[in-house]
Amino acid sequence: MTTRSWRAASMALGVSVAAACTPRVSVEAPKEPITINMNIKIEHEIRVKVDKDLDQVFAEKGDIF
Repeated sequence: MTTRSWRAASMALGVSVAAACTPRVSVEAPKEPITINMNIKIEHEIRVKVDKDLDQVFAEKGDIF
């Protein structure tokens, strides 16, 4: 074989090896639904009490402002 044919053969071998080593990445949907657990405690009782107290104060003393 000549030098040119050795180069061609080695390049073909290098390309085939490089193509065989390419990683495969796949994106798939999960089989089960995604569950998000959020522990949230909403406390609005304090604001309601303060609003009621303010309404009472304004009703008793309407000339504050």
